[in-house]
Amino acid sequence: MTRTITPRLRILVLLFIAVTGALLAGAGPASAHAALTGSDPAQGVVADKAPTQVSLTFSEKVAMNDDSLRVLDPKGRPVQTGSPANVSGTTYAVQLKSGLAKGTYTVTYQVVSADSHPVAGAYTFSVGAPSPTVVSGTGPAAGGGVVGGLYAFGRYVSYAGFIVLAGGAAFVLACWQRGAGVRPLQRLVVGGWVALTAATLWLLLLRGAYTTSGKFADVFDLDLLGQVLQTKTGAALVSRLLLLAAAALFVAVLFGTYTRREEDQDKRDLTFGLAVGGVVVAAGLAASWAMAEHASTGLQPGLAMPVDVVHLLAVAAWLGGLTTLLTALYRAPADTPVEAAAVRRYSRVAFGSVLALVVTGVYQSWRQLGSWSAFTETRYGQLLLVKIALVAVLVGIAAVSRRWTGRLTDPVTRSGKASRTTQAQARKEQVTAAQPAAGGGKAGGGGKAGGGTGAGDSGRAAQLARQRAAVDAAREKRLRDADPNRFGLRRSVLAEAGVALVLLAVTTALTQTEPGRTEQEAKAATSASAGSDTSATSGALTLDMPFDTGGADGKGVVSIDLDPARVGGNEMHVYVQRRNGRAFDVPEVKLAFTLEAKKIGPLPVNPDHIATGHWSANGVQIPMAGDWKIAVTVRTSDIDQVTVSKNAQIG
Repeated sequence: MTRTITPRLRILVLLFIAVTGALLAGAGPASAHAALTGSDPAQGVVADKAPTQVSLTFSEKVAMNDDSLRVLDPKGRPVQTGSPANVSGTTYAVQLKSGLAKGTYTVTYQVVSADSHPVAGAYTFSVGAPSPTVVSGTGPAAGGGVVGGLYAFGRYVSYAGFIVLAGGAAFVLACWQRGAGVRPLQRLVVGGWVALTAATLWLLLLRGAYTTSGKFADVFDLDLLGQVLQTKTGAALVSRLLLLAAAALFVAVLFGTYTRREEDQDKRDLTFGLAVGGVVVAAGLAASWAMAEHASTGLQPGLAMPVDVVHLLAVAAWLGGLTTLLTALYRAPADTPVEAAAVRRYSRVAFGSVLALVVTGVYQSWRQLGSWSAFTETRYGQLLLVKIALVAVLVGIAAVSRRWTGRLTDPVTRSGKASRTTQAQARKEQVTAAQPAAGGGKAGGGGKAGGGTGAGDSGRAAQLARQRAAVDAAREKRLRDADPNRFGLRRSVLAEAGVALVLLAVTTALTQTEPGRTEQEAKAATSASAGSDTSATSGALTLDMPFDTGGADGKGVVSIDLDPARVGGNEMHVYVQRRNGRAFDVPEVKLAFTLEAKKIGPLPVNPDHIATGHWSANGVQIPMAGDWKIAVTVRTSDIDQVTVSKNAQIG
């Protein structure tokens, strides 16, 4: 049996290593779930006069420290003063020194998004005229490198440990209570607890370096660890460790006291208590992910977090139970084989788990993508398509397993008579072998030689009995394995486990990838900097500003074209689009120009509606050159409207 199992398990291990390595190698720096959607000054802009501050706008709120936002002069010296501050919503700014010289300046940022992922990057702007700069322009290494790979691997192990721990315990309690006394199942569930505990401690140590320097030498920096403990992610990891202490007690009772209970009423009461306690602990462990990652931010977090908990519990019940069933089919002793009834109970649990996964998965997909185009246009959508395909394959293999389950019979019923005859014969031979030894002892009258002969005969009889028991166990195992239905079930469950390993790796990669909704919104906003750069070279100005009026259909992007973007009369076109690029015919669009440095404005502009999603105004007067604030008010219904703004150099 060992020679048969080992190659298959080796294939699963190699598959796990290959898939995980490919995902980690191709991931690079961890994709952030917050994106830079705007900046002032914008990327590549050439300002006539030095700005007094630099501000960055992200797609969601982020966490900053004193060094999160830096501005470097052409020689690489910092020119910011004080610490970054949240000026409004998701916009953060840092003040600059006065009297900045002409040249190209580099802005670097390194923050942590609301769903725990590091965000790092850099861009440049110029004062007066562009110049050479000694700054490389690359952002910090947070989230990438060796630390990023180790952190991703730790996340994989933590998910796998949770699935095995929660799913294995659920399989024992709900499907096969006799399995609580089976040593391989005990080792499997305890191994899940050890893996989850070790991975949680490892993530806690790695967290500081992962979100800051990206250097492995900083893993054991106690100052960084202290900072991590004050964050939402640090609190979630510590909570997970506390819950794992309760899980250890649960496992000890399940595989200790529970296996020794013989009274039916006592066992039923303990089963109920373990079930309630196990659900509470498992839900708490699942919530430690939901409260710190993408479910806790973005749309509808109050609903998304409970849905995420249900999703994780369903995954554990399905894939964790599958792993436990595979272990039982291959490693359960001959005298305690997994019964057909237990397999059927698990089949029903797995079916319910798949239904829960479909419902919660559809909601999560809508929340993270937002549009059909995001399936093919974003990396998150592409990975989600791979995950859906793997789930479909897994469900198909599970259907085959269900057919084998329907045909499955217990090996005891097939060969019960032969087994009972063999056992009775073995007991009879053992008694027969022991009787001469006892008689020889009496005949010897207590003599030394007689006593020695009796003891030797008794030892040989015991050894012979053990050998016969081993032969009987091997025979029963062969009879069990000879069942074609059980053999088919083992093969299909093994295939399910292989696909599940790949599925778990893809799911781990998804949790570290920027959601499609965020990526598309960021792409729509990044053209603002390109528009500012165009204004510096060609005289025309193009600005894109994402908006959200808060209504049911209130999200889109407003684009402004101002030509020639100089003092005097200008021609202006305003385009309003949905996030998928289609024209958005909103009821009203108004604009206002303000030159705050000279206290001029706001100068209102009411463009004419030309076509669907298109407004225009001629003769827009700009009285003097400067850094103008352009505010756009978009109304999408009678009560839903919002004002968004950007600064641009005009004249």
